[in-house]
Amino acid sequence: MTQGTLKIHSENILPIIKKWLYTDRDIFLRELVSNACDAISKLKILRDQGKTDFKDEELRIDIEMDKEKKTLEIVDTGLGMTADEVEKYIAQLAFSGAEEFVKKYQDDEGTKQMIGHFGLGFYSSFMVSDSVEIDTLSFQEGAKAAHWSCDGSPDYTLDEGKRDVRGTAITLHINKESEEFLEEDKLRALLMRHCRFLPYPIFLNGKQMNDIEPLWIKPSSECSDKDYLDFYKALYPMEPDPIFWIHLNVDYPFNLQGILYFPKVNRRLDPNQSTLQLYCNRVFVSDNCKDLIPDFLTVLRGVIDSPDIPLNVSRSNLQMDKTVRQLASHISKKVSDKLLQTLQTDREGYVSKWPDVEMILKLGILQDDKFYDRAKECLIWKTSNDEWTTLDEYIERNPEKKVYYHHDEKQTSHFFDMYKEKGIEILFAPSHLDTPLMTFLEGKHSGTTFQRLDGALDDVILDKEREKSVLDADGKTEAVKIADYFRSKLSDETLEVEAKSLSSNSVPAFMMLSEKERRMRDYFALSGQDLPASMGSKRTFVVNTNSPLVQSIQKLEKKDKELATSLVKQLYELSLLSQRELSPEDFSAFLKRSTDVLEKLTSAAAQKS
Repeated sequence: MTQGTLKIHSENILPIIKKWLYTDRDIFLRELVSNACDAISKLKILRDQGKTDFKDEELRIDIEMDKEKKTLEIVDTGLGMTADEVEKYIAQLAFSGAEEFVKKYQDDEGTKQMIGHFGLGFYSSFMVSDSVEIDTLSFQEGAKAAHWSCDGSPDYTLDEGKRDVRGTAITLHINKESEEFLEEDKLRALLMRHCRFLPYPIFLNGKQMNDIEPLWIKPSSECSDKDYLDFYKALYPMEPDPIFWIHLNVDYPFNLQGILYFPKVNRRLDPNQSTLQLYCNRVFVSDNCKDLIPDFLTVLRGVIDSPDIPLNVSRSNLQMDKTVRQLASHISKKVSDKLLQTLQTDREGYVSKWPDVEMILKLGILQDDKFYDRAKECLIWKTSNDEWTTLDEYIERNPEKKVYYHHDEKQTSHFFDMYKEKGIEILFAPSHLDTPLMTFLEGKHSGTTFQRLDGALDDVILDKEREKSVLDADGKTEAVKIADYFRSKLSDETLEVEAKSLSSNSVPAFMMLSEKERRMRDYFALSGQDLPASMGSKRTFVVNTNSPLVQSIQKLEKKDKELATSLVKQLYELSLLSQRELSPEDFSAFLKRSTDVLEKLTSAAAQKS
């Protein structure tokens, strides 16, 4: 049996780090500035230990570029390094000085803010440089400056440096392919994206880049509404004010801070788009948080900051594990808690926010049973009484557990009024999510059914006392003869025609599509699929035997058969139009027939006068 130690050749590792570890060259500036922040944080911890002394005003990071020399310099006033420490932390690949420091001072609260972890961030500088120099001076009494330089090969030089103040200066000699990083606008954009919330002042050519305090690190009790709105404007300067927000502060079973904003929703949700920003110890990681939050919450804006989120080595992507799933569940719970609290404490305010909350809530209920259990009471509908109600409140008022609904509050009709006149409370359900939601809720509320007004012939709108049920010599009722007459004029074998005695005379006819059929059709439409040919729409044209218009059309048959036929077709297509069921191909013929019918009727009226 032979045992040994793996041997790693740096001449093979460095090219991998330079070309493959970081998929985005922009990352180098974030890594170097993060290292500078760690150097300053370590110095502050040592001051707390009584091992050094300085003023906070001395702590800063400066970034300067020289286009002529093609150099970019990152300078910090942190604890600096001795020559031995340079050998230890720089010349050894993947040896993290931050990790070692945290282990040594792990009881110190300040170590929680350490950014470094893998000990590889410094080497991202070689992605954009022909060579890199380090000039550093340790805070230690009597320390000598050290100078290190390397051209990206396994060889480096280390000698005495010239720096005479505590801290570290890293000089990048920018290569030809990366001269864009010598442009001030480019560097400013990178710093604003990755480093604007780091804890120490960062200056680019003398101008501070990070002058906005990360509001999420403050206790919510110390934040005013204006603070939250101002911070939102800083994150999303072109957007209208959010409707409300949630301040996150969790320390068990994971560390998490952040602020989630509910934006005003003026478009359909796009599950593939996310503008929630992910940070790790105040360093920007990504604005793609799809794995961290449920699909229905991707519309949320704001910031999540957690040192416990598992990232890949380049700190640019999430790695799925138990912590990420716990975070997603916690965020979902916080959202449902906020919605419920708002409804219970400010119902009027909640109703005013409903257009921006509705789609998120309904998607969440359909996608996540746990979210439904927590947020089901937050689901509300506007009613025909111009009030808002929950499903439980509606059922309490209507114990028969039949929920009547109409698809469009802005488009009602005599048919709608017929139900309302009978004292039926009607819910308005205009959302494209309402159809699957109702099927879901019927499964959760045993015995409860949702019925669209035009989805069935309900007894409540029938007037049985005026039914034309007397049989004639042929054994047919008047209602049957009316149905036969309209059926013969329409000549559509797939169409069912029924003549019924409705409670109102003002509704001549309507188109009925069964609740089951409509839901199936809506399901296929919502999923972007075509309705199978075998499931063609089965529609029923219901004619009101008590309608004066229906009776007049029958009488007209003897005087002007052609006009009577046109009126039957007109009435039929009007019922289709009211349900948005009239096809574009038939609409032109409908308009022409409308003109023809009007001309005939006005002509006949003119002749009588």
